[in-house]
Amino acid sequence: MLLCICAASTWAQRGLPPKKKTSSRHVTKYAMHMDFLPKMVNMLKVPDGWEVKVAASGLGMPRMICEAPGGGLYITRRDAGDVILLKDIDNDGMFDDVKTVVYPFKTVHGITSKDGYLYLCGNEELRRYKINADGTLDNKETLINDLPSGGQHPNRTIAFGPDGMLYISVGTLCNDCKESDPGVAAMLRVDPATWKREIFATGLRNTIGFDFHPATGELWGIDNGGDGKGSKWPPEEVNRIVKGGNYGYPFVYGKREVDQSREDPAGDTKEAFARNTEPSVLELRAHMAPIGYTFFGKARNIPADYANDGLVCWHGSWNSSKPVGFRVDRIKFQNGMAVGSEKFLSGFLKPGFLMFKRKARFGRPAGVIVTDEGTIYISDDANGVLYAVKRTTK
Repeated sequence: MLLCICAASTWAQRGLPPKKKTSSRHVTKYAMHMDFLPKMVNMLKVPDGWEVKVAASGLGMPRMICEAPGGGLYITRRDAGDVILLKDIDNDGMFDDVKTVVYPFKTVHGITSKDGYLYLCGNEELRRYKINADGTLDNKETLINDLPSGGQHPNRTIAFGPDGMLYISVGTLCNDCKESDPGVAAMLRVDPATWKREIFATGLRNTIGFDFHPATGELWGIDNGGDGKGSKWPPEEVNRIVKGGNYGYPFVYGKREVDQSREDPAGDTKEAFARNTEPSVLELRAHMAPIGYTFFGKARNIPADYANDGLVCWHGSWNSSKPVGFRVDRIKFQNGMAVGSEKFLSGFLKPGFLMFKRKARFGRPAGVIVTDEGTIYISDDANGVLYAVKRTTK
């Protein structure tokens, strides 16, 4: 009798194992890397009425981007542990001055600015610096130093919302973890008056890219689906992220699609658990690996029908039988809801050694920003290139 009671207690904590036999399938098929050459920009495609040019190169592994005073750009470089400032001294559309403004900051990734301060976030630490008139930084302050470790997913992204609060994404510790810390695989919200944080939403596997809808003010993010479950599932998710919402990970993906390879949640079934989760609004192809995401907003020189749409950087696949991603897509919205996507900047993925049925790529889009002037900057952390996309017709 005692053995039965102990066994029942164990299953209540862990949940029952899956009833169906499943298998994990990792397909490791990398697109072959090609070093960047200036003429390769001619291989890229943008919609009619737009043009793409190289704004800077030789930047190492640039990731997330933020505007600086006087038209410059701050860019985080997670692998180098620094932040650089780019300036266009002669106003020819090319950044010709590069200066390191923060070093060292291990795992620095997220970046945003507000009220004369630059905010930076690494795996466990949030800092801010006073921005000087020339773009240099002073007065380092450590605001938080105990964020949950991201493990396999340490890339924190940050943004201030319309409510004045600071939002921080926290990815799951591994590919398919059932987290014990509710602050992991989540979106956190921080009060800048006290720097105290709360859990805003949970069940988000790794929502690196997020932004606030320019018309509704609602929080939208692009979540990375898991690996090892096939080339076509689970999808990359476009989510409207609401306070208190549970988006299902690791038991549920997409529109409440149960992951049959998982055990049941403690004291519940996956199917019952799914009914209390927030379904995704739009599902896109698996393994494209979303990183940066932003809305076009009210920037100058942006067509009116683009204003409420977003841009997502697809970093590109490794766990897919066919390489996918490696481009930037426009996420289209209608009446405040995501309804579809289309290519915006593509051409990074090309045929390679055809006899081996292997493709090649010369870029992996990572960060994206739309400046007040309407220039779209996109970082490539594979070849260290910063691209500028602008309107040619109005």
